[in-house]
Amino acid sequence: MKAIGSAHPLPISEPASLQDFELPTPDPDMRDLLVRVEAVSVNPVDTKIRRSQVAAEQVGVQRVLGWDVAGVVEAVGAQVSLFQVGDEVYYSGSLIRPGANSEYHLVDERVVAKKPVSFNMAQAAALPLTAITAYEALFDRMTIPFQRDSDGQAILIIGGAGGVGSLAIQLAKIANLHVIATASRPESQAWCKKMGADKVIDHTQSILEQLEQLHRPMVEYILNASQTDQHWEAMCKVIKPEGRICGIVDTSESVDLNALKSKSATFVWEFMFTRSMYQTDDMIEQHHLLTRIAEWVDHQKIQSTLTETLSPINAANLRTAHATLESGRMIGKLVLTGWPS
Repeated sequence: MKAIGSAHPLPISEPASLQDFELPTPDPDMRDLLVRVEAVSVNPVDTKIRRSQVAAEQVGVQRVLGWDVAGVVEAVGAQVSLFQVGDEVYYSGSLIRPGANSEYHLVDERVVAKKPVSFNMAQAAALPLTAITAYEALFDRMTIPFQRDSDGQAILIIGGAGGVGSLAIQLAKIANLHVIATASRPESQAWCKKMGADKVIDHTQSILEQLEQLHRPMVEYILNASQTDQHWEAMCKVIKPEGRICGIVDTSESVDLNALKSKSATFVWEFMFTRSMYQTDDMIEQHHLLTRIAEWVDHQKIQSTLTETLSPINAANLRTAHATLESGRMIGKLVLTGWPS
């Protein structure tokens, strides 16, 4: 089968940073699905692992990346109970297994769901990683009830125009929260409004001053989809007493947790691969939440975050996609579809 891999941590401008090669088609084991990959999305985790994969893989060994998939079930393991051959599915896989930048991919059924009926393969592939991250951040980590009365509570979403921010805005609206998103450019601000944000502010300016101008100097919830340490001081100032903050990006510098003590505020991490990496007892929750996301899509409660599509799925297009993400100016999601004949 065709595959795309990375053997050395090279800049994306180097042709050898991602290369086309061939692999044997794998066989499903136990609760595995063998999925024929129709579309893959690219996320910051792809670029991060490509740049640092010496720590994860032996130098010179091709590692297949890719953790956003839409495709068709081709075969199932002996213990599979949730799916059958021919099902159209979407999922984000696991960091401890080969990625999905290959014609066929093995994945545990517990992190897979049937794709939204109303979305094509490209639209579906844009969803899983960002939807899981946003859903878990809001409803699992910050314990926001997704069925709640509107009571005026607000959430600040830092980095609203990215993949996670785009979904978080929409999920927060489903939860009846007042959504304040941040974006620094006119086009990214317009995107946040399209996703449903009530207000949009500029995270390159004082967040506190802008919230004061909105007559909301503090908010109950903060989801930071950008640099955690870069916005730490601002988050500590604007979180309400007993509020909750969730981060998804590693800190490059230490942060002062003491700054949250007087407010009895909570800081939590969200890492959507935790369940699959550690085979947690509740691993199947990702199947359930992706199923719920698909239902919300088909009931038009969630709109597509797909903004760019490249075809076919090959190393050259994947390098272009990585370069786009590394530019830091990506809005929404970028997807690759179809394999070269």
